[in-house]
Amino acid sequence: MSDQQSFQDALGFTSIAEGINSNFKKAEELMQEFSNKSEPIDWDPLKAGDVYKELFAKMSQNPQNIVQANIDFWKQGLELYQNALQGLLTGETPESTVTETKSDRRFRHEGWVEQPAFNMIKQSYLLMSQHVRRLVQETEGLDDKTAARAEFFTQLYLDAMSPTNFMSTNPQVIEKVIETKGMSLVSGLKNMMNDLERGEGKLQISMTDYSAFELGKNVATTEGKVVYENRMFQLIQYNPLTENVNQTPLLIIPPWINKYYILDLQEKNSLIRWLSAQGHSVFVISWVNPDASYAEVGFEEYIKEGILEAIDAIEQATGETQVNAVGYCIGGTLLGTTMAYLAAKGEERIKSATFLTSMLDFEAPGELGLFIDEEQISSLEDKMDREGFLDGNQMAGTFNLLRANDLIWSFYVNNYLLGNDLRPFDLLYWNSDSTRMPAKMHKWYLRNLYLENNLIKPGKLSIDGEAIDLANIKTPAMFVSTLDDHIAPWKSTWSGAQRLGGPVKFILGGSGHIAGVVNPPEANKYGYRMTAAKIPKDAQNWADKAAKHEGSWWPEWDKWVGKYKGSEVAARQPGDHKLEVIEDAPGRYVKAKIVKI
Repeated sequence: MSDQQSFQDALGFTSIAEGINSNFKKAEELMQEFSNKSEPIDWDPLKAGDVYKELFAKMSQNPQNIVQANIDFWKQGLELYQNALQGLLTGETPESTVTETKSDRRFRHEGWVEQPAFNMIKQSYLLMSQHVRRLVQETEGLDDKTAARAEFFTQLYLDAMSPTNFMSTNPQVIEKVIETKGMSLVSGLKNMMNDLERGEGKLQISMTDYSAFELGKNVATTEGKVVYENRMFQLIQYNPLTENVNQTPLLIIPPWINKYYILDLQEKNSLIRWLSAQGHSVFVISWVNPDASYAEVGFEEYIKEGILEAIDAIEQATGETQVNAVGYCIGGTLLGTTMAYLAAKGEERIKSATFLTSMLDFEAPGELGLFIDEEQISSLEDKMDREGFLDGNQMAGTFNLLRANDLIWSFYVNNYLLGNDLRPFDLLYWNSDSTRMPAKMHKWYLRNLYLENNLIKPGKLSIDGEAIDLANIKTPAMFVSTLDDHIAPWKSTWSGAQRLGGPVKFILGGSGHIAGVVNPPEANKYGYRMTAAKIPKDAQNWADKAAKHEGSWWPEWDKWVGKYKGSEVAARQPGDHKLEVIEDAPGRYVKAKIVKI
């Protein structure tokens, strides 16, 4: 054995090399297995190619912009090179030419700053990203929607090409490979294979340790009973937590594109439990997870066999003919449509209405609107006509694309490149528990709301033969929206609030579509804005002048709805009136899953 070989063995290099070589062989075998299971992929389901064809055509019409942008890019690249060279010569951390934003969590590992090569890679990527975004944003002649789609698709591409997403350019991944002798990559590929199996041939990136949760055991734990069910939903009545309760029952209408238990994850952050503790008789709709047999179920059925039957059932359970209603997301859109239908019939079944991050006016639906046009809808309709429903994973994938770095690439790096074990997180368990949507309903929803914005047009839509008009709704309403909501932008919800004919109050909470709603008082987070006066036309002017309050909006809402709660009555127990108990909460419907989790 040579002196050099002896020296390498003393340092452990030979052992490390043998370990890496062995593990790479295992990785190669797993990759071959993955390749054999993979199915052909539609690489452009969102028709980004058409967008870029138009973008490049417009770019070519004004080459001066490209020339100037390239000159500036060249200057900054030269500055980056000079700073990097200076750092190598002096041994000091070079001055940054470009830095990531504070919200960008991809480059938190110290190697991106302390190791000159990776610092250079990071800055080169950030500089190139900045340059590409500028080229797209400064292109003239595109209509607003095409320009927005071009920017969105460009950012998706830039996110995908981040050096954090590749083993050879991520110092944290390389460090882990050396530390584990390559076993981290083997673990990562095993994680990938498990996700492929879980998705039945399609890669479903795991977000949490799904085995750590069980509905009714450690999520959806608030005690209650299913007291009514039909083909559309189960109605859960929750056990009272106070000696007396409000006379007017409270009905919560969750979205059917997600499951209701986002409002009942755990005791510490359960809105449902908190409402029960405030003396409300809480009822919640748990929507069915439809299959192909629901293909011809429309939006109208969600009104008549959904909300209206739920209100009738609550009357049997309590003797009360009216409810205070709370609609969340599309559940709020359904609530508003139902109220317009009831107004057209002259019926008063809803005493007050609360719209949580809900849109009634879809003129400016935010980033989701980028996926809605005639071509996209026609493509979806063809798919739904074949299957009878829209697969929940497709909708979940769209939502994930809106926050690709947080909901796709961070898990890609953690699970596959680093090979880390998944950690239990109740919110991510819920986020992965998708539902289907009936073909007829979803086609109606996309065309009449997102594409044509018909709900705000008086008499344009009819429910069961009744022409509806939001302006005929005189019921007191509260809109609760959130500042950073990317699914129901708060200014769009504000515009919808302007369409109602009754008194309306508006609360603007902090954070986003989920965290801004699931914000218990004990957490003392985010804060909210509210004014006592009637909401004006100008949303931004209102937000600038509105009083800012600390903590959760929950108590403020409870104070408002207190005006419509009626007197106190003895606590109601599920099954103590005309409805018999069917089963314990959370019931069967919520447990129906479309993929293994």
